Amino acid sequence: MSTQKTSPDSDKLKGSVKEAIGKLIGDGKVETEGRDQRKSSKSDVSPKTTPNS
Repeated sequence: MSTQKTSPDSDKLKGSVKEAIGKLIGDGKVETEGRDQRKSSKSDVSPKTTPNS
């Protein structure tokens, strides 16, 4: 299995987008998830794994 590494900047961007979408659609859960993702440090985010096909 190969691991896909994300940079802290990309995690921050994804969190900001998720937070904005949560605000836009009025979903507090999505907004909170985005805010937490944006504020979390790199060590809190586990790398994504993709199967080798």
